[in-house]
Amino acid sequence: MTKPLKQHLIDPEICIRCYTCEMTCAVGAIVHDDANVVVDADKCNFCMDCIPVCPTGSIDEWRVVETPYSVEDQFGWVELPEQAELGGQASDAESMDEAVAALLAEAHKGAGGKAKAPATASRPSINLYTLGRPAVATVQGNYRLTDADDNDVRHIILDLGALPFPVLEGQSIGIIPPGTDAEGKPHLPRLYSVSSPRDGERPNFNNLSLTVKREEGGLCSNYVCDLQKGDQVQVTGPFGTTFLLPSDPQTHLMMICTGTGSAPFRGFTMRRQRESATQTGTMTLFFGARTPEHLPYFGPLKKVPEAMLRKHFAFSRVDGQPKAYVQDKIRENAAEVASLLQHPKGMIYICGKREMEAGVEQALSDVARSIGLEWVDIRDAMRNDGRYHVETY
Repeated sequence: MTKPLKQHLIDPEICIRCYTCEMTCAVGAIVHDDANVVVDADKCNFCMDCIPVCPTGSIDEWRVVETPYSVEDQFGWVELPEQAELGGQASDAESMDEAVAALLAEAHKGAGGKAKAPATASRPSINLYTLGRPAVATVQGNYRLTDADDNDVRHIILDLGALPFPVLEGQSIGIIPPGTDAEGKPHLPRLYSVSSPRDGERPNFNNLSLTVKREEGGLCSNYVCDLQKGDQVQVTGPFGTTFLLPSDPQTHLMMICTGTGSAPFRGFTMRRQRESATQTGTMTLFFGARTPEHLPYFGPLKKVPEAMLRKHFAFSRVDGQPKAYVQDKIRENAAEVASLLQHPKGMIYICGKREMEAGVEQALSDVARSIGLEWVDIRDAMRNDGRYHVETY
């Protein structure tokens, strides 16, 4: 009888094809084709380096198998297979897999975990356009959003023409930069969150927008930030099945971000503005940047009525003022945050640099403790209900 083993897999529905896991894997066990990113069971040594870097938790999937799924099998998947019935052997495999369990426990420290989509979110389309068959979009506009000399953030509008490209708030797309890498291979797509609502940057137009920061030496960010009106770009996606806006108009959203992490929240806000007649839930935004000049969409955000969007800005480098970060603003508004933590329709979204995550978690822990609750318990319950979402990079 074949001895069962645990196989490491990636959920193709949740994976957003950012390729971070592949670039992190030191043994080359993670590979991709035009459609999927997968784990080669013959090479995976269970080092777990890929677990904490995954922004969605799609990498954290396991099946107990008698014969491992091949790379070719996985390339053909659109969803994960169910755990096969192995009689009593499955539990035997679990019990003898203590070493893997210990590695997983260590890898999960600080990781966001696997999220679920809000129960009322619209069903997203994913991976319609791939590396082998990308969409071609035309640049409609490229506008600078920030005034700081050291922080060039752009608002890019892409027109998809007659191509069907359904995208929801919170989803991402890939941009394929032209040319090849040092090994002569075509560049992999870079992922960017869509910053427009589902019906387009302009209502009922087949276009979308991105919020892109120029990074020093950044291959794709410089390419995108230098695009001119009329240029054509290759696009993959859309991606993302969990970081989505709920359709329930009574939900209360708390959105926490830094920099270009504001992109999905712009889409959230615009969608709710366009549906304002039916919305009874609230939106609260905690937005961090160095200075007001470093904060994208600062002008338009100030014009959104407080009755629709409560805004808490945190600036860390304003002359003559103490440094403030988003976690500080969360603590300053503890009563408001505590109310949302206890509301059955309260939802939390966190997006931005990974460095912000620990500080935000600690602030939420402090708020929970102030009302006699444990943040870990609240967070895990919210995540299980599809009400807690983290995408940090």
